[in-house]
Amino acid sequence: MSSSIIQLLVLAGVAVFLILKLRSVLGTREGFEKPPLPIGDAPAARRNFEVIEGGPDRDIIDHVADGTASAKALAAMKAAEPSFSVGEFLNGARSAYEMILMAYESGELDRIRPFLSDEVEATFGSAIDDRANKGLTVEASFKGLREMVLHEASFDATTRFADIAVRFTAELTLIVRDKSGTIIEGSATDMKRQRDIWTFARHMGADDPNWQLVATGD
Repeated sequence: MSSSIIQLLVLAGVAVFLILKLRSVLGTREGFEKPPLPIGDAPAARRNFEVIEGGPDRDIIDHVADGTASAKALAAMKAAEPSFSVGEFLNGARSAYEMILMAYESGELDRIRPFLSDEVEATFGSAIDDRANKGLTVEASFKGLREMVLHEASFDATTRFADIAVRFTAELTLIVRDKSGTIIEGSATDMKRQRDIWTFARHMGADDPNWQLVATGD
């Protein structure tokens, strides 16, 4: 046998060996296989977390601790009136505080009467009358709130009556003048810090959306 034939046989053997080796490493395609997807069409990676239904209500726990009596009361208010929002209530309370406080200081009770309970209206009215009888006048300017915190909440499921107490810390300038116009208290430049805890109440589910101020304290 010539040397050239022997060389061809050796090369053929090597080729067969390499083919068998590649088949064992790469495998073979059998039947229909989906072509590879373009990157843009690749399925989204599976998330390693699940959204838990019925979790804490952020509208509540952003303002009071989860699981407290106040948190449960606020949840009951929402159950009684699904459109109720704690955040929206506090925004309204912020505006109401400034409006009621400034009306009280200036003795303009009529314009805030719808927002006051009978007891608070009587207390404010008595204080305003007392100032007038003494010839005192008040000049007040609201400068802003430094703090507003939901202090406490309660709900009576039987009467559907809700109470929410809010703690305010405000800054204002206050001047008190006597009959002659002499300043006897305060200053136009000295800032006064005032702290109040006001309680607002409302029957949940009622047609009237307004809350009334039912108690004041500090």
